[in-house]
Amino acid sequence: MNKLLLEGLSDAIGFIGGALAGYWVGQLLGWDLFSEGYDNASIGAILLVGLGGGGGLQLARRWRSRRTGSDQAGH
Repeated sequence: MNKLLLEGLSDAIGFIGGALAGYWVGQLLGWDLFSEGYDNASIGAILLVGLGGGGGLQLARRWRSRRTGSDQAGH
């Protein structure tokens, strides 16, 4: 698979997956991301989605670096 395609897809999947995980954690806490106005609950939900997306992106990059590291070690 093309290296740039793998990088783009893994970053996108990691970011979206992490953002969705953050969204669902917010839902479990009763924080509505789409509530009217900016109360503490909606700001907390926005923060969880952002942190989840960033965390998912970092996990995807770590996975990719471990994968390429093990591929290079085997050759």
